[in-house]
Amino acid sequence: MNNLKTVDPEIADLVHQEIERQRDKIRLIPSENYVSSAVLEVSGSVLTNKYSEGYSKKRYYEGQQIIDQIELKAIRRAKALFGSESANVQPYSGSPANLAVYYAFARPGDPIMGLALDHGGHLTHGWGVSITGDFFTPVRYELHPETHLIDYDMVRDLALKHRPKVIMAGATAYPRIIDFEIFAQVAKEVEAIFCVDMAHIAGLVAGGAHPSPVPHADVVTTTTHKSLRGPRGGMILMKKKHRKAINKAVFPGLQGGPHNHTTAGIAVALKEASTDEFKAYAHKIVENAKHLAQCLNEKGFDLVSGGTDNHLILVDVTKRGTTGKPFAKALDKAGIVCNYNTVPFDPRPPFDPSGIRLGTPSLTSRGMGKPEMEKLADWMAIVSDNLENEDALAGIAGEVKELCNGFPAPGI
Repeated sequence: MNNLKTVDPEIADLVHQEIERQRDKIRLIPSENYVSSAVLEVSGSVLTNKYSEGYSKKRYYEGQQIIDQIELKAIRRAKALFGSESANVQPYSGSPANLAVYYAFARPGDPIMGLALDHGGHLTHGWGVSITGDFFTPVRYELHPETHLIDYDMVRDLALKHRPKVIMAGATAYPRIIDFEIFAQVAKEVEAIFCVDMAHIAGLVAGGAHPSPVPHADVVTTTTHKSLRGPRGGMILMKKKHRKAINKAVFPGLQGGPHNHTTAGIAVALKEASTDEFKAYAHKIVENAKHLAQCLNEKGFDLVSGGTDNHLILVDVTKRGTTGKPFAKALDKAGIVCNYNTVPFDPRPPFDPSGIRLGTPSLTSRGMGKPEMEKLADWMAIVSDNLENEDALAGIAGEVKELCNGFPAPGI
């Protein structure tokens, strides 16, 4: 970063501090990962200089000879990797991708249906503080109060009652496999568009470590980072019959020119995700998550639904005498980074909820495995008993850094 150091040493110093943080801590936020050096390089390339409103072969600006090829490669790779009939790689991220789906198939005030935020859904699945819950009429399904699994009977009953234009499946804090086939049957019954937001599990789907929603859904949205290990962007996969409506909703409906450097980064990440190495990585994510869940159970942590089928673990920490926020902050001081999170039927407020959310994509990218999951569970148990013991937390942080030194972070 020699040029950056010369032009803006303050920002250069902050970037360097962030490099050290990502290098020296165990990152357990399930929506974070490490991209490869190749993705980093192309994301910071001269492609950021080009403006490209429109789609390949149908642009509003000249000079698109190279950009068109890049975007078409990204589309072809997305279709091949996920078995999709069509793809749009221009959404700026997952939230605009979801909004494009609603814009394509619903009008303001129409009912849309998604998993409630406090039960593991996303803001853009119709939550009140989001535009999706303000411009449209949200219908929210929940988890079963005993099993903490999706209540598919509730899904069907609500769909029959409200006849939503779009039914959204997918989650940000749900540790179990979603039955996409049941959702597809319900959507067909009420003549709704069935959309799956697979932002969290896209890498698992690409690697064959999780069932694919593509055969069942009309439309599939995703971010391109998280478990897919690409740049921070978005993507929409769809049946061919919905391509025109989706493309029109993305541009000119919601966006202007795409971020070409991001499109290229997506193309590179999709190529990486098509390898046998990535397939092994995706299965290792799930293996690590299951082993960490088992170890945490043995340490007396209360896991929502009892465990996990994917990359994510949701933990109710109140039985250990604390709540999510102070525990997450203490873990951060100990070199273990997660986020505090609501649990199903949480009596506590979202800014100081009962739980924390953990994920294994980042540490798996570093090559960590079962022995490291066991150490991690040990450290988390010690932290829960030493929330305000600065010496104990600092001691663990040193041990974490030493462990991380043996597992170099990709791209750093």
